[in-house]
Amino acid sequence: MRILITGGAGFIGSHLCDRFLGEGHQVIAMDNLSTGSIRNIAHLAGNDRFFFIKHDVTHYIYVQGPLDAVLHLASLPSPVDYLNKPIQTLKVGALGTHNALGLALNTGATFLLASTSEVYGDPQVHPQPETYWGHVNPVGPRGVYDESKRFAEAMTVAYHRYHGVDTHIARIFNTYGPRMRLDDGRVVPNFIRQALLGEPLTVYDDGARTRSFCYVSDLVEGIVRLLDSGETSPINLGNPREMTILEFAHKVLEVTGSQSKIVFITPTDERTKDDPMTRQPDISKAQQVMDWEPIVPLENGLRLTMEDFKARL
Repeated sequence: MRILITGGAGFIGSHLCDRFLGEGHQVIAMDNLSTGSIRNIAHLAGNDRFFFIKHDVTHYIYVQGPLDAVLHLASLPSPVDYLNKPIQTLKVGALGTHNALGLALNTGATFLLASTSEVYGDPQVHPQPETYWGHVNPVGPRGVYDESKRFAEAMTVAYHRYHGVDTHIARIFNTYGPRMRLDDGRVVPNFIRQALLGEPLTVYDDGARTRSFCYVSDLVEGIVRLLDSGETSPINLGNPREMTILEFAHKVLEVTGSQSKIVFITPTDERTKDDPMTRQPDISKAQQVMDWEPIVPLENGLRLTMEDFKARL
């Protein structure tokens, strides 16, 4: 196949490039490098089946030649990014998705949207199934990201219903692994970086919020299976093993062997306003439709991530 991946120089996008190239496909990575990095795809230089286009997807997208699939991963998913660039975040979700869908329509390509568990907001249903409509504050600081993805899902479904585009929607829960940005601002890079540098691990409030962490290779497998499936409605992709942030901090210390202390802080900015108290995917649909579930143990994934962080630090 000939595949376009927007956000292809990002954390997850670059791993998808590796996977599809490994299967013999031709891959075009498109990225404006606002949050992605050439470092993530530098090892692909010289591969005659790989191409890179520096482009902002909020502008018209043109790719010469046929396409079999368009995977839209371009986004500003980190609080550091969407709090600093709220309008750009909304534009990527709206204009970027529109442009990517238009390209899929014009080329007859299959389209896959990388959505997010953030569409559930601060959930009142636990764990979260795909049938749950969410509990989102549209005017809160996180709303620019949450609503950009909710709009992107609506746009994707509209193109499927009205234009007949073959579409797929992956609702991605917390994912971690090599190539995450060191300054990402989310809990995995924060804790690993702090542990490796011997700094205190900063836990917000009392650490009682819960998350579930999926290793990137498991997520990539889920995306590939979803792309090959006939499922057009959203599917959760994440690890159902839930733990508190405090428990996760202790796990990071155990894996890294760090002597760092854990300190509790109350954020003074808007970073945690409307931050979900719980987050756990119901993956029964993915299990039934695609026979998919995560297989990489947290300890193994953290060790691989730690080694990558060590090399870059």
